[in-house]
Amino acid sequence: MTISRRTFLVGLSAAAAYGGRSIHAQPNVKHYVRFQHDARIAYGLLEKDTIRELKGSIFRKPTPTGKTYSLREVRLLVPCQPTKVLAVGLNYASHLGDRPKPDHPELFFKSPSAVLEPEGTIVIPEGTEDCHYEGELVIVIGKEAKNVSVEDAKKRVFGVTCGNDVSARDWQKSDLQWWRAKGSDTFGPLGPAIAVGLDYDNLLLTTRLNGEIKQQQRTSDLIFDVHSIVSFASRYVTLFPGDVIYTGTPGQTSAMKSGDVVEVEIEGIGTLRNRVK
Repeated sequence: MTISRRTFLVGLSAAAAYGGRSIHAQPNVKHYVRFQHDARIAYGLLEKDTIRELKGSIFRKPTPTGKTYSLREVRLLVPCQPTKVLAVGLNYASHLGDRPKPDHPELFFKSPSAVLEPEGTIVIPEGTEDCHYEGELVIVIGKEAKNVSVEDAKKRVFGVTCGNDVSARDWQKSDLQWWRAKGSDTFGPLGPAIAVGLDYDNLLLTTRLNGEIKQQQRTSDLIFDVHSIVSFASRYVTLFPGDVIYTGTPGQTSAMKSGDVVEVEIEGIGTLRNRVK
């Protein structure tokens, strides 16, 4: 698969071009990817258009192997392999409508098989006629977390990435549980890179459908911030390294159709791009 620089916009050392704009580097920010080259699958550190291969898991002090690859010669995979996928609903005031503000993060599960790689295809199953995008910041857990405080949660977050909480609105309304409305295969695009060292609570999120901006808001507007979400979730389920939490979507959403292209761009992380069929 050929990977375009347009997909990533990470700007690691001077600036990276994206649609004529420049995204300037942020000091002390690292971008980790998981990739495939021929039959080889590994983690790597992304620097400009070069991936520096790492030995072992990014959550256990990996070491460089000395091998490097051009971004264009690899296939980027989902950047981690979660044992569980959580998501928060109703976490931006702009998305609430006439619904009351929740008094704690409203969490639900998505199936791990919903997770989809960058450039992968979102497949709309038969039976739904109203399948929407939801651009979101996604938390990646780095250390086991159980009953942690908000302050301690800061030590448990490895980094953040981009996500799309694909949602079949008709099933969401009609079904008792959201197992297929939110958890169908390919309903959780994730990537392209995990950014470490960003200010998670002040990033610009933009969702585009076929190039048109549909959602745009800063993560500073989250009702429950990254560390509050992790702390609350850890009261009830043990979070393990590589687990992910989608933090909620801003504004309004609309239906996707076959042939559409959805892009979720988050400042300092990159752009997650997926086709629909």
